[in-house]
Amino acid sequence: MSVDSCSERPLFGGAISSAFPLRFQDVSNIRQVPDNQEVYVDPNRDESLIFELLEFKHDVPDNGSAAWFLQDLANEQDAEGFTLLEQSGVVEIRGLRYRNIPATMSTAIGQMVYLANLRLKEVGTDVLVTSYEPILINPLSETASTVGAGAAVSAAQSGFLPMVEVFKLAVSTFKVNSWSLFGPAY
Repeated sequence: MSVDSCSERPLFGGAISSAFPLRFQDVSNIRQVPDNQEVYVDPNRDESLIFELLEFKHDVPDNGSAAWFLQDLANEQDAEGFTLLEQSGVVEIRGLRYRNIPATMSTAIGQMVYLANLRLKEVGTDVLVTSYEPILINPLSETASTVGAGAAVSAAQSGFLPMVEVFKLAVSTFKVNSWSLFGPAY
């Protein structure tokens, strides 16, 4: 049984919202995070959930877009030996639409990383929802002072919602409350 309590959380000043466990704390104002990102972490588990708004990538096809963004992220972080484990096809998100045009989504999974790309074409935006779960806690991590360095204990073993479920919840409850976030024309 999970000890996690989940709630809908306001993102980007309330213009967007998503539900995920309350154990994830907003560190966007504490750390140097770009304006187009909101970052939530569980400091006791070294897990994180990131919401990022990007300019729509017209040269990236819908099918495989999440895998493309995940590979791009791996390249930016010099993740040697990165392996894509799984990717989904494109699905329409009927509940997320602008002017009766639904957003589309694809997902990709790498080791320790889950990424969804929600494509809001009508407002020229790619939304990335990325979650990370550790395999090992680095001795230099802030979490190491709380739980110790070494192999991470799985969320399920600790009584928490597994990161894959946190990811699914955050993506499935994602909604835009104010399309004006994307500019005055919306």
